[in-house]
Amino acid sequence: MSKVLVTGGSGFVGGHVILQLLDAGHDVRTTVRSLAKEQKVRDTLAQAGAKNLDRLSFVAADLNQDAGWADAVAGCDYVQHVASPFPLQQPRDENELIRPAVDGTLRVLRAARDAGVKRVVLTSSYAAIGYGHGKGEKVFTEEDWTDVDGPGVQAYQKSKTLAERAAWDFIEREGGAMELAVINPVGIFGPALNEDLSSSIELLRQMLLGKVPGAPRLYFGAVDVRDVAGLQVKAMTAPAAKNQRFLAVAGNVVSAYDVSEMLQRGLGEKAARAKLRKLPDWLVRVVALFNPLAREALPRLGIKGEASNAKARELLGWQFRSNEEAILASGESLIRLGIVA
Repeated sequence: MSKVLVTGGSGFVGGHVILQLLDAGHDVRTTVRSLAKEQKVRDTLAQAGAKNLDRLSFVAADLNQDAGWADAVAGCDYVQHVASPFPLQQPRDENELIRPAVDGTLRVLRAARDAGVKRVVLTSSYAAIGYGHGKGEKVFTEEDWTDVDGPGVQAYQKSKTLAERAAWDFIEREGGAMELAVINPVGIFGPALNEDLSSSIELLRQMLLGKVPGAPRLYFGAVDVRDVAGLQVKAMTAPAAKNQRFLAVAGNVVSAYDVSEMLQRGLGEKAARAKLRKLPDWLVRVVALFNPLAREALPRLGIKGEASNAKARELLGWQFRSNEEAILASGESLIRLGIVA
C-alpha cells in the first residue's frame, strides 16, 4: 500500500482520515505542531478502534513555518492536506485566518511537488463555494465560487476561498506532474473522537447543555465526518477525481430548530435541554445590537444555500449518510465520551 501524509492529525477530520487510511492498510505519517501531542493522538485513535497503529508516525510541522515540511512529505505517495484554522469567533484581523490558510497550503503543495508526490487531496469547504451571492435562492455546485467581496462574507469564508484558489493556481502554474483533488464539505458532524470539538459539534454540545437560547432562521448543510474522510481517501486514487472538486453534503439544509428535533427524537430524555423555540428575525436583529455573534449571523438570516452532492455520487459512486444519522452520531458520541452528562 501507499505512504500518505495527513496534515493536522490531531484535528476532527484529520483523525477520521487517519482511521480510514490505516484501516485500508496504508502507511500514514501525520503532522502535529508539537510532538508532545503524539501520545494523545495515538490514545484517541486507539479508543476509536484504530487498526494498524504501528503504521502511524508523526512529524512536527507548522503551517506558519517552512521547517519540517520537507521531512513530512519525504517518501510519501500522497498528501491529505486537512489542517486549516477554524475559529469559533471571527478574528479582529482577517489576515490572522487568511495568511495561515493560504501560505500554509502553498507550503504543503511546494513540499509535496518537490518530493514527487502523485496527488494532493485538499480539504476545502462549502465556504469557498456558497457565500457572497446575496439572498437569491440557488442550488450550488462545484462550478460556483464564493465572492469574497460579496455581502456577508467573513474572514473564514475568505480564508477557505483564497486558499483553494491559490492551490488551483499553483497546480496550473507550478505543480508539474502533481495532481490535485479538493473536497468541499458543509457543516461536519458525526462521531467526535475526543473533547477537542469541531465548531459544528460544539453547537450540539451547547444545545444538549441547554445553553442555546433559541433557533433563528439560519440554515446550514450537514455531512457526516465519516463520509468526508471516505471521500478524501477515495479522491486520493480514483482516476475520476484528478483535478476535480467535490461538494460533501448529505442532503437538504437544516436549521438549528431541525437539529434540536432530531436530537430529541433520537436521544429522548438525554436531549431534554436541547428543545428550542423559533426566534423571529426581528428579535435576532435586536439581540445583534449588543451581541457580536448575533450580528455576524444577520447576513445569513433566511438564506438556505442548498448544495448538490450529484458530482460525488456520480463520479465517485459515493452514498452519503443522512443528516439525521450524522447529527445523532455527534450527540451519541458526546454522551459516550462524557462530554455531555
